Amino acid sequence: MAYDVRMQEKVRLTASVDPELLAAAREAVAAGRAASVSAWVNEAMRRQAEIESKLAVWERFFAAYEAEHGVITEEEMRDARRSMRARAIVVRGPDS
Repeated sequence: MAYDVRMQEKVRLTASVDPELLAAAREAVAAGRAASVSAWVNEAMRRQAEIESKLAVWERFFAAYEAEHGVITEEEMRDARRSMRARAIVVRGPDS
């Protein structure tokens, strides 16, 4: 069997969570979508770490871009949004 990073030693964590999140975790376990509450929490933490890592890449990109080209203005942002909307393809109508 190939080595899986999820097979690494785990560290016990004590955390306080909102009741509705604990209920969602328990529901996921009961439905078979997670092996345990710990596995559910671990996966959520993994996804959050990935999101933050990707955001850091974008932050570095924009900082480098703005250092070279100047700060991106609200007008440029508005123009970019307008351009994206103009090129958007509607895949379903508003009543769908």
